Amino acid sequence: MPNYIGAIDQGTTSTRFIIFDEEGRLVTSYQRNFEQIYPRPGWIEHDPRELISCTKKCMVEAMRKFEWMGHKAHHLKAIGITNQRETTILWDKETGEPLYNAIVWGDTRTNKMVKKLHNKEGRQEVEKKCGLPIHNYFAAVKLAWLIKYRKDVKKAIDDKRALFGTVDSWLIWNLTGGINGGVHVTDVTNASRTMLMNIHTCKWDPELLEFFGLPESILPKIVSSAEHYGDMKIEGSLNGIPITGCLGDQQAALVGQRCFTGGEAKNTYGTGAFLLLNIGTKPAISKHGLLTSIGYQLGKDQPVHYVMEGSISVAGSAIEWLKTNMGVIGDPREMDTLASKVQDTGGVMFVTAFSGLFAPYWRDDARGTIVGLTQYTTKHHLARATLESVCLSVGSILEAMKNEGHVPLKVLKADGGMSKSDTCMQIQADVLGIPVERPAMSETTGLGAAFAAGIGVGMWKDLEAIKKLAVEGADRFEPSMSEKDRKLKSYQWEEAIKRSFGWTDVYHEDDDEE
Repeated sequence: MPNYIGAIDQGTTSTRFIIFDEEGRLVTSYQRNFEQIYPRPGWIEHDPRELISCTKKCMVEAMRKFEWMGHKAHHLKAIGITNQRETTILWDKETGEPLYNAIVWGDTRTNKMVKKLHNKEGRQEVEKKCGLPIHNYFAAVKLAWLIKYRKDVKKAIDDKRALFGTVDSWLIWNLTGGINGGVHVTDVTNASRTMLMNIHTCKWDPELLEFFGLPESILPKIVSSAEHYGDMKIEGSLNGIPITGCLGDQQAALVGQRCFTGGEAKNTYGTGAFLLLNIGTKPAISKHGLLTSIGYQLGKDQPVHYVMEGSISVAGSAIEWLKTNMGVIGDPREMDTLASKVQDTGGVMFVTAFSGLFAPYWRDDARGTIVGLTQYTTKHHLARATLESVCLSVGSILEAMKNEGHVPLKVLKADGGMSKSDTCMQIQADVLGIPVERPAMSETTGLGAAFAAGIGVGMWKDLEAIKKLAVEGADRFEPSMSEKDRKLKSYQWEEAIKRSFGWTDVYHEDDDEE
């Protein structure tokens, strides 16, 4: 009997349900976008109910296609989940209703709160324990904001009705029964992005909870990335299917790219861009603005593998901005054509700091900045500068990783929506001075969740079994830029970055009041 694995890939702008076979090959999938809510400048929210309904719709449609292909629902052995990380949800466990919209990872409303926390006693110990800087990116400050500014949230917590979770927890709780026995868990990779888990013990840390003023009673149980969490309790053919895998989306892409050896790295070009380097089974705290997180723990008795990460808040979302906000393009697929019509940006640099800068700068006060505009500038130059901005940001992260003393990368594995652009991948290879490899099968994030679920249900025994699976071909982009030009481009980028600093001090954003 053939065996298959399903993967829920719940991202920042869309949800997919993907089905893979025993060889890790994509069988079928279904994708659906959902609404982005922008109540104020810098605020980004999702409707948690829509995340659930969108997920269920994708499962129904993908299963319909799966069965049209002649397969049976019972051939699906398990389901894995991968999700946008840091996005914060609070809900009422008695009614199942959200207490507020999901506050998305790129939301900046907590800027003032973060500044106050930087002056609080004990802040020096926070990064040592959780591997993350105090920043609006992470879930703890979003949760603190909800408690401070939403009286209904505070009351629900006081009444012992509230549950907190990142998107994985919200999905698992609802899909395993919700108010009728839903399982409240989160895996180690997602927990490591809250600022509340001690990365050395993989447990919620009382001192971190005290520092942020948060109650442990609302937190989910921390589990490994590959084990049986519960069975689906939903209408339809997937009822009773076990959920056995869970990974934050960037860690899922790492697993999907099979970066299982220390020193291997991948970069995902999605809404943001995320470069993860496998550093093995011992955590190391960065001295150069990088993050330390859990990469994966594929089984409750298996070792924890750590990653060092550099994150860029705006990547593919800059292309969406050019389309939706500015009307420069009518379809994201036009970017490649536009950018390829010119050989360079004509001196234009575009720092896409729409919500500040992440690694390695960590500047909340930075904002989007375009420098070098002249009468010569066209939309072709702006399109190329947008692609370059992502690639140069990745270059800054890679430079920080070199400064940490890690072995220099020999090749970068790329995935995500922007990686489909040949122009973007060639620019990336030129900027880095190393080859970039793009797998033929682009759904590496969903594949990582499927690998975790497959291990959790016993379809694959371990990582060695996954390594032996046949790998589809990859496109390889070789660098063609001279070392002199590469250094000049890097220098120009750093100068452009400096010019983006400090704008919120001038603009006086009203960022954390109800």
